[in-house]
Amino acid sequence: MGDRAGKRWTSPLRRRRGPGWAAQAPTWRQARPVVIAEALKRASARPSGNWFVVGASRDVRVGGRPCGRTVGGVEVVLWRSEAGALHAGPGACPHLGAPLRDSRVVCGTLVCHWHGLVLDGGAFAGWNPYPAHDDGVLVWVRLDTVGGETPSDRPVVPVRPAVDSAVDAVFTTVGRCEAQDVVANRLDPWHGSWFHPYSFVDLTVVREPQGDEDDAFVVDVSFRVAGRLVVPVRAEFTAPGPRTVVMRVTDGEGATSVVETHATPLTGEADRQPRTAVVEAVVATSGRRGFELARAAAPVLRPLMRRTAGRLWRDDLAYAERRWALRSTGRFPG
Repeated sequence: MGDRAGKRWTSPLRRRRGPGWAAQAPTWRQARPVVIAEALKRASARPSGNWFVVGASRDVRVGGRPCGRTVGGVEVVLWRSEAGALHAGPGACPHLGAPLRDSRVVCGTLVCHWHGLVLDGGAFAGWNPYPAHDDGVLVWVRLDTVGGETPSDRPVVPVRPAVDSAVDAVFTTVGRCEAQDVVANRLDPWHGSWFHPYSFVDLTVVREPQGDEDDAFVVDVSFRVAGRLVVPVRAEFTAPGPRTVVMRVTDGEGATSVVETHATPLTGEADRQPRTAVVEAVVATSGRRGFELARAAAPVLRPLMRRTAGRLWRDDLAYAERRWALRSTGRFPG
């Protein structure tokens, strides 16, 4: 039975044979703090246009309840018109400050549940909308007072497979750290097979960033499926913005699939107890025959994909929170 190119079908699975966790080659010499720090510095210097990821596109539904988020200490409310247009603005009602996230959307307009004030997405009585963008997987909001940069018309959306030819899932969690701690975690691929042996094995960083013109970590890694069965791929990690890291499969099963990690600060810069939301989008594709069946089963697959991401972030948030705790007490530079 052939694949789309007419070639004989082959399984993407391989049987891993090699040393156990304790016998694998140490990576601490390669994971030089200066390399990670320089990669983080380059990422932090890239413009964001004041755009922040606030969640999954499908979480803001036509006819659904408004979605409330906090970004950089600013309350934000999002909803859709009857035609599906995305609206965003301050989360407090301009009348007496009611939380608009608890209000209702009626015929595409936001109706405050305290006194019935109606907002259609346009400016009204001191309530001014925020620019919002839906990229088909994630929704973004532009907050110029939080970002403090020169604003841009659109966010920097990573190149990803077309939504109509992929399966996507979005996982969100929150940690006690700053956005830079989340980004630093993702710019340290060397920790993968040590910290996540249940997911990654035989991880080797085959190329480090060579500067601004070649700013990718290239990794050969096997994703563990079950027991000794793995799927080997080559992937690259890049940081297209100050709060985003993208892992893209460049060779092997699922080539062009991406995992986007977005770190959105929930608290303001002056807050002594920072909290950051991790919004991670997995956009998976394959040229194999039968992938259409996987796409048809996307509603069933998405919870499994989120559960996998959640297991990884249980550990990685501990990493990021530990990094922040050490930095905040002066025990670690950064």
